[in-house]
Amino acid sequence: MKRNTFNFNAIAMVLTIAATVTFSNVSAQMGHSKALQAKIDSMTIVLKKYAEGEATLKKNLVKFDTLDFTVFTNQEWVRLHESHSKDIKVNWPDGHFTTGIEKHIADLSAMFVYAPDTRIKQHPIRFGNNTGEWTCVMGIMEGTFTKPMPIGNGQFIQPTGKSFKLPMCTIGHWKNGIMFEESLFWDNQTYMTQLGLGK
Repeated sequence: MKRNTFNFNAIAMVLTIAATVTFSNVSAQMGHSKALQAKIDSMTIVLKKYAEGEATLKKNLVKFDTLDFTVFTNQEWVRLHESHSKDIKVNWPDGHFTTGIEKHIADLSAMFVYAPDTRIKQHPIRFGNNTGEWTCVMGIMEGTFTKPMPIGNGQFIQPTGKSFKLPMCTIGHWKNGIMFEESLFWDNQTYMTQLGLGK
């Protein structure tokens, strides 16, 4: 799916920089006070921080695309550390949370036991804050219930053969290019109904 993006923040930054440079040049030719120069210097620092934040955000979003499209979809769990800290805290749609990358890998792997073709191949919505510390990505999770589903005590729910396709959202909290907290959201009732298990 082709994603059209129009980055208003980047355009605003470019226009602001252009205006600042132009104003600075005009002011330099006309001569200006130390107070005005201090304001120009302050704006330059702000713009630099903004540009650095935009670059960080872009890197984190690209990393998240790889996480869903490649690592999750292809179950390349040995690569999960590329985006997750070893003590990652994960908040799940049913309200419980886990700590640690190994537990997270176990939980993610469990989704593929009964639906081995589970995948996320598109992110229609992806954005974050101006420092890149937070990202929000909406994906489309889909797959097919083709294998027995373990429910404990050696019991299984036999596959229904039904497919599921539903929106999901992940909010990530990042530090130094790695998520240390992740919140997952999708409608569990819709998920179960599409699997053929809901009422």
